[in-house]
Amino acid sequence: MKQAIALIKQYYQAFNDADMETFLSLLTDDVVHDINQGGREQGKEAFARFMEKMNHHYREQLVDMEIMANEDGSRGAAEFVVLGEYLNTDEGLPTANGQKYRLPAGAFFAIRNGKIARVTNYYNLEDWVAQVGT
Repeated sequence: MKQAIALIKQYYQAFNDADMETFLSLLTDDVVHDINQGGREQGKEAFARFMEKMNHHYREQLVDMEIMANEDGSRGAAEFVVLGEYLNTDEGLPTANGQKYRLPAGAFFAIRNGKIARVTNYYNLEDWVAQVGT
């Protein structure tokens, strides 16, 4: 359990530090990524492309982090607040002009051999749209 919590903490620290090399190194090669209100992607390369897109459109820091794991460390969860800035318009979403947002979010993890094998993210898209909309 302690190793799973430490792994998830390291994952989010790398995210907050914009250290994509470390961030991606914590994933299995076949990682499954369940995108909030979207599809499912598989593989570290797909995850890297997703993060490249996200980092182009958004600047985010995660705060008020609470991390939990099951007893054997095979699954974990995190609840946090996203402090963000909408930098560049994302297709199908409101026009970006530097709007700031504060959004509660969460994630669920599967952990295998000391790495993250699945990430499922959730936040309320309607709340985000209301904060950044015209």
